[in-house]
Amino acid sequence: MRKLSLMAAVLIAAATLFNSCKKSTKTDPASVSQEILSQIKALGFSTNGATPHEDGYLVEGDIFLSKENLSGLEQSHNLIYANEEHYRTTNLVSTSGGTRTITVSLNTSQANFISATDEAIRRYNALNLTVRFQRVAGTSANINIVTFYQVSNTLGSAGFPTGGNPFNRIQMNTYWYTPSIAVNALATTIAHEMGHCIGFRHTDYMNRAYSCGTGGNEGASTVGAVYIPGTPTGPSAGSWMLACGSTASNFNRPFTTADQTALNYVY
Repeated sequence: MRKLSLMAAVLIAAATLFNSCKKSTKTDPASVSQEILSQIKALGFSTNGATPHEDGYLVEGDIFLSKENLSGLEQSHNLIYANEEHYRTTNLVSTSGGTRTITVSLNTSQANFISATDEAIRRYNALNLTVRFQRVAGTSANINIVTFYQVSNTLGSAGFPTGGNPFNRIQMNTYWYTPSIAVNALATTIAHEMGHCIGFRHTDYMNRAYSCGTGGNEGASTVGAVYIPGTPTGPSAGSWMLACGSTASNFNRPFTTADQTALNYVY
């Protein structure tokens, strides 16, 4: 996630908005080659602010693309650009016609992380989807939530499914997610990153300013942004997959009716 400046937040009448990507606090981010930028753009992601990240690249702030992803994401020739509609990637979690349980683990004993993860899982499971989530111990879960501390505006990140499996890691920055952060605010962000892990993209993909106050199109392409039928064709207020969220104590984005439509359509 990316924290907006207080002045910007005041201008959009939301004093504690955060981008569910990252804020560029580093003055000289590591460069990404033009070849890699072209690959990122070809997959339908914005190249603005793309940075090297471990064994891949962080794009659109909270989306991790491995080097394999750059050449391995499936392409479709029958896609519709998203506006503010709900949308998914061309890679989804395989359920093989039944219900699939996706295990989730935590590498922290911080109480609000435990409660927030359980709440995020509860929100998904309450919809009786063909994917269900279960929190487990250890580090070999299907999705591992790991914490790190970095003085930056990166709040969290995740990637998209590969090979029919969910992306296996969510990274959460404890510089922002301290023990005092409210459970529902943290649960909303965890649920958002889980959404990326199973193939959902930002609801306001084509107009980031809708939830962030600034920004625009995250990247135009015929790849990787599939409109989900039955979801709004205009701004989708309160969606769990909006690009910007908040750490305010009263912030909470449980699934809206449109979110539920999107989730039930895909899973």
